[in-house]
Amino acid sequence: MNTLNQKSAVSVALALGSNIGDAEQIFLQAQKLLTARGFAIEKYASIIKTAPVNCPAGTPDFANSALTGTFCGTPEELLQITQSIEVQLGRSADHGFHTPRTLDIDVIIFGNTVMDSPRLTLPHPRAKERLFVLEPLKEIAAEWIFPDTGESVSEVFRRIRPASLHYAVASGR
Repeated sequence: MNTLNQKSAVSVALALGSNIGDAEQIFLQAQKLLTARGFAIEKYASIIKTAPVNCPAGTPDFANSALTGTFCGTPEELLQITQSIEVQLGRSADHGFHTPRTLDIDVIIFGNTVMDSPRLTLPHPRAKERLFVLEPLKEIAAEWIFPDTGESVSEVFRRIRPASLHYAVASGR
């Protein structure tokens, strides 16, 4: 067996967001599509509802969740997969920033990868500022480490939670 061409599985954390349609069903469809494309899901967080942040007035509240799993490809391959799933489940390929969406999938942590390319920055550049990402991620991966700072998800959450004035959450699934 040729082991030179085998890729090892990397632990990955993804964030899911939606504010158009039935988020629970959309997230379930996304999970199925991720699995079909080689992402092995290990844990899935509860869905939380949050007020929109930095969005136009009248933007509906968001449903947010997270999942962890493993992937044997590159970060760029996973980004391509997540973006194709977003489009397949109703998001416009040329969507604007901070606009309503049926599905948003962000790659938050990709193993120990730290990178900044025109298409992808890892870990996600704003994840450590967003309670709507950290809250669900803390539920399933509290001790995961952001490789750029060495801080755990729970440490970052505790540090920024008191400072957030825009955070409104109602747990629910």
